[in-house]
Amino acid sequence: MTAPDYRYLVQHALTGEIITPDVPLTDVEYGPDLNGPGALTATLAPRLARAIPEVADEGNVIVYVERDGILRWGGLLWQATPEDRSLTLEAAGWSSYLQRRYDLHGELQGRGPYVNADPCKIIRDVWAYAQSVADGDLGVVVDAVTSTATVGTPAEPLRFSWWEEPNLGEAVDRLVEGDDSPDYTCEASWGTGGSIVRRLRLGYPRLGRRRSDISFTSGINVLDAPAVVRSADDNAQTVIATGAGEGRAKRRHIDSVRDGRLRMEAVLALPSVKGSDVLAARARADRIRRQVRGSVAQIRIRPDHPAAPLGSFDVGDDVYTTIHNDWTTHQGWARVTGWRVRTSSSDGEVVTVDLARADSYHYGSAA
Repeated sequence: MTAPDYRYLVQHALTGEIITPDVPLTDVEYGPDLNGPGALTATLAPRLARAIPEVADEGNVIVYVERDGILRWGGLLWQATPEDRSLTLEAAGWSSYLQRRYDLHGELQGRGPYVNADPCKIIRDVWAYAQSVADGDLGVVVDAVTSTATVGTPAEPLRFSWWEEPNLGEAVDRLVEGDDSPDYTCEASWGTGGSIVRRLRLGYPRLGRRRSDISFTSGINVLDAPAVVRSADDNAQTVIATGAGEGRAKRRHIDSVRDGRLRMEAVLALPSVKGSDVLAARARADRIRRQVRGSVAQIRIRPDHPAAPLGSFDVGDDVYTTIHNDWTTHQGWARVTGWRVRTSSSDGEVVTVDLARADSYHYGSAA
């Protein structure tokens, strides 16, 4: 099988100038995350760093990974650390930039405060504000996705008070941390005329979709024998789902079964859910999820195997996963929460995929 053709580009973050279209990085590992920036690590020989010092201009350049002509990753260079005979580079995706930005004007310069507001709109407002300030335009385009979730109430609006020095990255993190919240991931792709699109991909109620056309399977495209973790911390036969409302007016539904095991209970807080039928369905789905024992957190796969080649799955997708090891056989739907490509290793190019239990996730149309 032919080895993939990799190219690493470095671009000035503000001007968009391509500093070098092909920097010879080694020991490269890169990939995206769900609700996070993703990361890249690589090394560069000192003589090359000295020849093109702009390449290692931390906080001011963007590193891109192109694989067989397709841009697979992009992010800001944050660290360039000399180590013996190499320079170690560390980069992170677009959302990492917001961790170094604050609301200096208050209410995102008139965009807030927010009452019963769509968190997707607030995320777009955060980015619009950050990129409206001089020298702060990273050129990130945020999807025009909307959600039925709401943030802020008449009694307690969501505010951005300048005297509290609100961090923009932390604000976005809070908007995606709840059960009924949108998801995001950071992407880079080729645009028209050789331009590069820096995108924050939003999804609601979740990013991704259930994939019946690909799979992760031991002995086929899964390397090694990953551990199947079994823990009672997340188990329950009784789920108490709470919805919209306050005090005695709060909606509640209890889904419970007896299965011959010691009773365990869990609370599922869904403050934006107003319909009793929706609340009941979510409680039942969560109870079923909590009764399934065992999960796989991470696997290594062959990137060019037809069962699930690199590029066939996205962050947020459900992929049917079958794991065999000396202790057990585990199978079920697993959600891709991130992946990392090691461009070279003792096993050649390898993709490490981070997984989460997928049986309780709810999906809209894929973006």
